[in-house]
Amino acid sequence: MKLRIKGNSLRLRVSPSEMERLQRAGRIEEIIHFAPDPDAKLTYALEQAESKQEITVRYRPQEVTLALSKESVRKWAQTEQVGIYGAVDVGFGQLAIAVEKDFACLDRSHPDNEDTFANPNSANVC
Repeated sequence: MKLRIKGNSLRLRVSPSEMERLQRAGRIEEIIHFAPDPDAKLTYALEQAESKQEITVRYRPQEVTLALSKESVRKWAQTEQVGIYGAVDVGFGQLAIAVEKDFACLDRSHPDNEDTFANPNSANVC
């Protein structure tokens, strides 16, 4: 799972194998370590929730979790839908959120193209 933070926005990109794990286990997560101290880390997670809200955010020290409704995940996984998008009020503005399928790069030369979704624009490349 890839995480991008820019300004007041979060974007996660999910591979096919991660999508399958999310559906099966209900949660996927990654941990990034910033220093040798065991507390110098950040866990970012994506999970399914029994909720009518499409996207919610839970923050606690060293962890950010995006929770998606089970119905949203089911629809996203079983269709050509690229992602789930929304915004969450954080009291002084909004946090923009995008959770997307991780598509293959169009140049097909990058090793990160392993375990990616087929790029819908690949037919347009010469």
